[in-house]
Amino acid sequence: LVESWSFLDTAESDFRPLVVIELAKGTKGETIEWFTKRIVDKKADGGAQLLIKPLVTENGVENIYLVGASHLRLLLGAETVGLVKECSDNSMRTFTYSSRKTFKHFADDNHSFLTMAECQYIIKHELENLRAKDEKMIPGYPQAKLYPGKSIVRRLLTSGILVQIFPLHDREELKKLSHSWYGRVKVGYQPLDDIRCYFGETIALYFGFLEYFTFALIPMAVIGIPYYVFAWEDYDKYVMFATFNLLWSTVILEVWKRICAILTYRWGTLLMKRQFEEPRPGFHGVLGINPVTGREEPVYSSIKRQLRIYLVSLPFVCLCLYFSLYVMMIYFDLEQWALDYHKENESDFSSLMLYVPSIIYAVVIEVMNRIYRYAAEFLTSWENHRLESSYQNHLILKVLVFNFLNCFASLFYIAFVLFDMKLLRQSLATLLITSQILNQFAESLLPYWLQKRYNRRIKKRMCSKKTDVDLSLAEQVNMEKEMGTYLGTFDDYLELFLQFGYVSLFSCVYPLAAVFAVLNNITEIYSDALKMCRVYKRPFAEPTANIGVWQIIFLAFETMSVISVVTNCILIGMSPEVDALFPDSKMDLVLTVALVE
Repeated sequence: LVESWSFLDTAESDFRPLVVIELAKGTKGETIEWFTKRIVDKKADGGAQLLIKPLVTENGVENIYLVGASHLRLLLGAETVGLVKECSDNSMRTFTYSSRKTFKHFADDNHSFLTMAECQYIIKHELENLRAKDEKMIPGYPQAKLYPGKSIVRRLLTSGILVQIFPLHDREELKKLSHSWYGRVKVGYQPLDDIRCYFGETIALYFGFLEYFTFALIPMAVIGIPYYVFAWEDYDKYVMFATFNLLWSTVILEVWKRICAILTYRWGTLLMKRQFEEPRPGFHGVLGINPVTGREEPVYSSIKRQLRIYLVSLPFVCLCLYFSLYVMMIYFDLEQWALDYHKENESDFSSLMLYVPSIIYAVVIEVMNRIYRYAAEFLTSWENHRLESSYQNHLILKVLVFNFLNCFASLFYIAFVLFDMKLLRQSLATLLITSQILNQFAESLLPYWLQKRYNRRIKKRMCSKKTDVDLSLAEQVNMEKEMGTYLGTFDDYLELFLQFGYVSLFSCVYPLAAVFAVLNNITEIYSDALKMCRVYKRPFAEPTANIGVWQIIFLAFETMSVISVVTNCILIGMSPEVDALFPDSKMDLVLTVALVE
């Protein structure tokens, strides 16, 4: 590998732009010259050994640069990041340049052996691993300090010199993917392998889970429709449906484990080794020596971090949970007012007013969830976690706990304190449907409309100017750099997590919950696909073994499954049919329910 690096030539006649680097306007010339030199310098000299060209527009050269790499450079990079590829004997192995000819579809002139997403990931990895050598500061910016081993890209980002780095879309491939994915309404599976090739394993796995979860909901929906029609007014006849519910919520997660393993093995991520984690960009502290790597890096006392967590973050989260419960009690006061109003007037208008408190409460829940999310991100960042995985764990735990209480506390209160199954059905239906409508609008329709307006303005501006430069590339870069940034799959998984809760916890009293969930998920597949292809910048593929936040989210799904079993068993125990089987001893009933759980 070392010999291969030494003979690698950075000159490439057929330059293929893969990644865009945008620097801040007014960035000093000496900074640009130093940074671009470090990108093209040889690996032996501490560079990335990549190719870089400025983007030429009608105004000349702006602070936007296109980054690519030679075919040989990408193959060596694939070995560095530990990509897993399929061999000629159909086994999956970590790619090595020395044994390259043993891999399926490899040829020296086959530049499509690595997907575009893999090439962009390799470039991102190399850029992020550009490290300071003897520099004490970024040239031209004495306030932006450097030390040996510090990531140059991260320092440029935190100093505001580097605006963003993002991968370019491949227009032709995107057009093909769009047509097969959401371009036409059809009944069938999504092209998961094509999604994986274009967007990477993390996003493909999310769409795989969304598709699987939608299919898994169909048996619940099929059983729920006749159950709803024939037992609409009899709120107590839910024992059989609750029994099926608790079995369903456990079985679907166990089946998904198998499907997930099949997909990740086929894509090569199951075998990938976890890389040694570098400190996250936002981590700060006094310079010290890392005892493991021997590198100089910021050091921050873990005691100080624990004090921040337990003396500030934890009380704040508890205060937010208390506020959520306080808002819930206001909602029940509104419900009582609406019920009294209906009893006094007995009109069509008063019947509609019965649903108004639930709709208002559903909107308030969504607003509170979004405001709390910003507060949780600020607090978690302020806690100063060294590793990105630690930061994500603490953030996800804060968000999941609040969202669970905020969305489901009222339903538990109605079921197990008020024992009002009619109100439980009404509240569940309103919360589920309102939250789905709001999410579809906020996450897909509104961003798509705003992006379409901006694209029209860019095209008009480009077409009105006479210039000899390649307008198609300049237009593409200018359009994509203004697109929103996809922040990861956590919010999408969170939406499915809450939906799973609505369906698995209390759908026995509102059997149509699964029907509405299926209808929402079908539109979600198309709207999320549209969002990925047309609204957001192309995200970097992350072919990691743990698929980002997925492991933590799946633990949350399993926890929800356990809570679902407990809830449905208690609801079964509360039903008149089961209660009648234990006329003499309620303790026998409690013990039987506990044994079933």
